[in-house]
Amino acid sequence: MAGVTLRGIRKSFGDIEIIKGVDLDIRDHEFVVFVGPSGCGKSTLLRLIAGLEDISSGDLAIDGQKVNDLPPAERGIAMVFQSYALYPHMTVYENMAFGLKLAKTNKAEVERKVGDAAKVLQLEPLLKRKPKELSGGQRQRVAIGRAIVRNPKVFLFDEPLSNLDAALRVQMRIEIARLHNDLNATMIYVTHDQVEAMTLADKIVVLSAGRIEQVGSPLELYHHPDNLFVAGFIGSPKMNFIETTVTAADGATATVNLPGGGSVTVPVQQGRAKSGDKVTLGIRPEHMSVALGGATGPAFPGQVFVVERLGGETFLYLKTDAGMMTVQTEGDSRVKTNDQVSITFAAETCHLFDAQGQALQRAERHPMADLGREPAMAQA
Repeated sequence: MAGVTLRGIRKSFGDIEIIKGVDLDIRDHEFVVFVGPSGCGKSTLLRLIAGLEDISSGDLAIDGQKVNDLPPAERGIAMVFQSYALYPHMTVYENMAFGLKLAKTNKAEVERKVGDAAKVLQLEPLLKRKPKELSGGQRQRVAIGRAIVRNPKVFLFDEPLSNLDAALRVQMRIEIARLHNDLNATMIYVTHDQVEAMTLADKIVVLSAGRIEQVGSPLELYHHPDNLFVAGFIGSPKMNFIETTVTAADGATATVNLPGGGSVTVPVQQGRAKSGDKVTLGIRPEHMSVALGGATGPAFPGQVFVVERLGGETFLYLKTDAGMMTVQTEGDSRVKTNDQVSITFAAETCHLFDAQGQALQRAERHPMADLGREPAMAQA
């Protein structure tokens, strides 16, 4: 396996620049996920690494070798597509063996590699079937198996689970995570689903409009988003935002107004906020609670207009003077539609962003920020 290095990568289609100067280091054995909304450039960036699109400017290296001008077959990569891209007239075995046969690999080696991959992916009973006889999850495993047999330096996944139903997506996420550990592989994975990003990645790259917004471990991005975009994209349900004003600042803290006349004092980086600044307060749904009576500590009023009961948890959607808010609470919550409630939270769970959308929080790292899955090499 190998690392991947991008320096000043740009890609334009005519006069439209899609990738706008990306610098990124992907370590050997790392599982990196590109995440962002539709049209942010994540699939284009993956295709540039694969060699399916030409780089307009910048340098791309795989395993220390510059590969800008190398065709895909010579880059040491294997790509798994959203559409599976299986040959319908071939069996599972023939689909997995096709690339090896093109490379004139001897028959015994082909059988060994396909057999090993089929065992890893639990495809051995399916080798004689054709794609039309397989479920969506089985087809995706065949597509992954076709990549494995090539023994690539880097695996590239382009939204491989988006065609599957919800239950299969969960199952395949688990299988891909297991595969990463079993193969000790370098993997780059594109998705628009931040839940996939959080559960799979060693490192997440958040993209917006062709630029990198932030790079970090899943929990680092969750606890320490650099800006409003990352704060709103990472986490499900998304973070609640309240546009407000700083009423007092002493250098290390800022006090801001709350809807309904209250206030809360939030820690900030030294000197980053001053009285009168327009700011945005961010609070995650899971860090909020509701009380039917009065509340102690920071709170503001709201009215429940939708209740979603999911068994283990309940989502409350509330109308407030600052707009709609979402609160995640316990599954057996007794709160019901139209209840007037106090929305409570702890000041230390809040995020604060300046008028440009940049985080004002202290630089100290959250103690849980690095407890995501470590790269496979580090586990060895």
